[in-house]
Amino acid sequence: MSKHIPRKRFGQNFLQDAGVIAGIVHAVNPQTDDVVIEIGPGLAAITRPLLQRLKHLHVVEIDRDIISRLEAEFPPEKLTIHAGDALAFDFASVSDQPLKIVGNLPYNISTPLLFHLASYGQRVTDMHFMLQKEVIERMVAEPSTADYGRLTVMLQYRFEMETILHVPPGAFWPPPKVDSAVVRMIPMPGRCGVASDEALLEKLVTQAFSQRRKTLRNNLKGMAEVADLEALGIDPGLRPENLPVEDFVRLANHLAARRA
Repeated sequence: MSKHIPRKRFGQNFLQDAGVIAGIVHAVNPQTDDVVIEIGPGLAAITRPLLQRLKHLHVVEIDRDIISRLEAEFPPEKLTIHAGDALAFDFASVSDQPLKIVGNLPYNISTPLLFHLASYGQRVTDMHFMLQKEVIERMVAEPSTADYGRLTVMLQYRFEMETILHVPPGAFWPPPKVDSAVVRMIPMPGRCGVASDEALLEKLVTQAFSQRRKTLRNNLKGMAEVADLEALGIDPGLRPENLPVEDFVRLANHLAARRA
């Protein structure tokens, strides 16, 4: 087949560094009967070594040309191709068994895709993703740092996360203009408390970070009063990035109880 031309609208940068590929597969550590889903298999750099260790692999791919290439290379008894947008894909439909999800995620949709994937946290054993380094720094950030924000809180509420590989632009074709990294995400329900109303928690966190340079007192007007914050020992003069995940959960539960 002719060489595939990367498409900007799909955010395609194909991994080609053998050492990085081996490092990702080693981190995923697939066992023969595991149910593994790869997002954006591209030119199959990770797909091939995964299939050397798995009976079967599922992939989610939107590019029709790449789908044709995958169909030509891999038999359907080894590879199931789910054609479509990962942002709209129901990952729970693949199997009733626990899932492992891996992928070199398109950087242009990484944040909404991470929020979509987070909703399947109860169905997965772990997830390993290649992402822009700056995004992973936001995911694993500590409170009171510039990287700490809405993405941090909502993912750390559900997952234990760590950076496991740093990847330079030259590991890809074509090379992106940013550094990349690989993150491991392991579901840890209750690690920062349990929200009685997760939709309320998400609304609270979104509003708190709507203007991150303003204080909680100002950002949460109409949702949480100064008295609500003080009742929990939270200083209304703090900025949202100063508040640990546990305190967002406590505040959300306080508001939920008050409404009830």
